[in-house]
Amino acid sequence: MSREILYVAEALSNEKGVSRDVIFEAIELALASATKKKHMKDMDVRVDIDRTTGKYDSFRRWTVVEDDEFESEDKEILLAEAKKTDADIEVGDVIEEQMDSVEFGRIAAQTAKQVILQKVREAEREQVVEMFEDRIGEVLSGIVKRVERGHVFIDVGSGIEAIVPREFGIPREKVKRGDRLKGLLVEVNRLNRGPILTLSRKSPDFMIELFKVEVPEISQGFLEIKGAARDPGHRAKIAVFSHDKKLDPIGACVGMRGSRVMSVANELGGERIDIILWDENPAQFMINAMSPAEIESIVVDEEKGSIDVAVNEAQLSQAIGRGGQNVRLASELTQWEINVLTTEQAEEKNEAEAMEFVREYEEKLDVDEDMAILLVQEGFSSIEEIAYVDEAELLNIDGFDEDLVEELRGRARDALLTQMIANEEKLESKKPADDLLGLELMNDKLAYMLADKGIRTRDDLADLATDELLELIEMDEADASELIMEARKHWFE
Repeated sequence: MSREILYVAEALSNEKGVSRDVIFEAIELALASATKKKHMKDMDVRVDIDRTTGKYDSFRRWTVVEDDEFESEDKEILLAEAKKTDADIEVGDVIEEQMDSVEFGRIAAQTAKQVILQKVREAEREQVVEMFEDRIGEVLSGIVKRVERGHVFIDVGSGIEAIVPREFGIPREKVKRGDRLKGLLVEVNRLNRGPILTLSRKSPDFMIELFKVEVPEISQGFLEIKGAARDPGHRAKIAVFSHDKKLDPIGACVGMRGSRVMSVANELGGERIDIILWDENPAQFMINAMSPAEIESIVVDEEKGSIDVAVNEAQLSQAIGRGGQNVRLASELTQWEINVLTTEQAEEKNEAEAMEFVREYEEKLDVDEDMAILLVQEGFSSIEEIAYVDEAELLNIDGFDEDLVEELRGRARDALLTQMIANEEKLESKKPADDLLGLELMNDKLAYMLADKGIRTRDDLADLATDELLELIEMDEADASELIMEARKHWFE
């Protein structure tokens, strides 16, 4: 039977393309399983096959455990009992005892069959994982094998199957068996029993990789893709930049008679692609990204990360796009929140914001309306600027002398100090008291959430009914009740 084991291991290794060690391990597991069945016990068995001769030995095993951990006499032995034969043995060690081996006959072979096949499948799967786990982000191509409920299964070669899940596909794209299809490898799954390669045709990165294939100047380093945004199957925008001043980045991506961009668009189901010139100036990049709409003016708010874009009323629908598509893609591409306004709306908004500054300066700097308007017209948009800007900028304003500038800066700094004190008092009023923080069932996050709702002390919490607490904070009803009872505990003591 030893030669038969060697024959089986060699044959399966050649047939499945996995190592002989994997096959031997599977046979060892199968023989161990057959041994347990023969003895009708849930024992721990190890089988060791000699890889050269095919001969094998079987061993029964017991794990050494403490008294309070003992669960099975078939697999475990108490530490005190084990020390009778080996004084140096410790918890967690394993005792082995050689036993009679079962024959590698028909019954053992049948038992081994499923174990071997499972091991082979695991080995094949691991080979695929190792082959592709370093290729995430690459475009794979294959033949469509089948389509099930919107999920597309693709043979990417060597019998390896990949899947384009419905949520990663291009909406309403018609795909049928036998089509050649590409996708971006986004995941290599070790656990899934089905296809282990997941492809995406929806990702903006998929479009970027397609352009890298079609436009050699990108791989040569002359052009760089700075970003992309897609409404899959409908429209996309891609931002490009040239490191060579002599090279037109948009022309290079479009190609002769549009051949390059058309090739990418066809792969994406006819998606319309706007190629945008990237600019390090956010304002100019925004103007480019809003193409084909013509921009009248823009206002950048760096603190909020937003940009107001003003267009002629006739251009409004084009700037927004169908269903907000154009502005949404431009926003995704530039990573700025875009607000599209007509020129009239922008002027009204700017005027309203200017008047807010005027009122603020009148109130906090104690100046008249004319001076407040003058400060706004000169570009001062905050009390901080007036307080800490270089004196020369204020002195450049017509009618401002050193005494006036010093007075204005002093008032601005006083206003900031007053605001800072008010903020600190506001924060202090929302800080939970020590007795609330000290509750056993309380944590810092929950305490600060309660304090923000006006529940700052233990007594504040104790006064609440369970339903009142649940209206303030989303939590489990039993936990809320228990927390309130803990807060009331000192009342009864």
